[in-house]
Amino acid sequence: MKRRYSGRVWEDHFLPRLSSAEIQEMPKKDSLVILPIGAVEQHGPHLPVFTDTLLAETVLEESFKHIPSVTNIWVLPPLPYGKSNEHLGRAGTFSLSSSTLQSVIMDIGRSIKESGFRRLLLFNAHGGNSDLLNLTAREVRLETGLMVFRLNVGGLSVEESLLSETERLLGIHGGDYETSLIMAAYPDWITEGEVLCEYPELLKKSKFLRFQKSNFAWTIDDVSSSGILGNAKTASAGKGREIYELHGKQVAEMLIDMMNFEIDSLIDKASAEIRG
Repeated sequence: MKRRYSGRVWEDHFLPRLSSAEIQEMPKKDSLVILPIGAVEQHGPHLPVFTDTLLAETVLEESFKHIPSVTNIWVLPPLPYGKSNEHLGRAGTFSLSSSTLQSVIMDIGRSIKESGFRRLLLFNAHGGNSDLLNLTAREVRLETGLMVFRLNVGGLSVEESLLSETERLLGIHGGDYETSLIMAAYPDWITEGEVLCEYPELLKKSKFLRFQKSNFAWTIDDVSSSGILGNAKTASAGKGREIYELHGKQVAEMLIDMMNFEIDSLIDKASAEIRG
């Protein structure tokens, strides 16, 4: 039987597999600790409510195919619950409040600091978490002194040939992109015969308001009757595999960059003293 947490990430870079003594003794100067964050929420009639958490895990798995095995990057257990109150009222949505999610991440940040690490990446796969995580990242930085990084799976680039322009603008939940990825990674988790297409009238009703700009507040009931935003009918496992390959290379490069980054190097102190 295939184990869910198998493969390089979970066997070679999963921090909880180590003992306390091993974690105590490992070099911390150039280490990066990753906290994957997802959600448990409705994704229409065809995708599992675990979609966002699955995407956080699988994109990370893909990225480690492009990272040397000895790299000092470590993954924590994924946080499967997020701020999903925009989907509350739809069956299968289990949401944390903003204050609860922020408190959980703050506590984890404090613990990472206590264990001697210096860098934390909040690796997010649910759009509804993004604004809160931006705020929380700075709070963790201020309280602990950790270098805190943010990365959204949904913000990674995708070749224009893979998604239509309409899908890029409106297909943000359960559409072509997410469905293709789940088809490639967990095809048995998709409910066959229930794949839909639904777009809101946003492009016709406003010249300026866009989901990607986060310049208006919405709930799923405001913008969708089916619970999805996008065209899942154009999704395919092949497309999903192409996206995974692209994302894996992008994320691997970003992780290496974060691991080598030193925030104290951003100010040229000698020049500042001369100018002063």
